[in-house]
Amino acid sequence: MAQGRKGRLNYRCPACFMRDLDIDMFYDRDKDEFYCLRCQFTGKEEDVLAMNEEIRKKYKVMLKRFESLDDFERFD
Repeated sequence: MAQGRKGRLNYRCPACFMRDLDIDMFYDRDKDEFYCLRCQFTGKEEDVLAMNEEIRKKYKVMLKRFESLDDFERFD
C-alpha cells in the first residue's frame, strides 16, 4: 500500500481494485471513513480491509506453475 502522507495509511479502493486499477483512497477525519475520488466508494477502515482481502484471493497462486490437473484440486 502506498503511503501518500504522514499518519494514517492510504488503502487501495476495493471497487477499483476489482477492476485491476490501483487507486489510493483518501481519509475523511470528520466522517471517519475512506473515500475514492474515481468511483465514489466510501467505507470504514474495517470494510475496506475486508473487501481488499476478498479481492486478493484471486492473486493467491498467481506465481505458481501448474503442471497437472491434480495441482488445481488443492486450490479450490
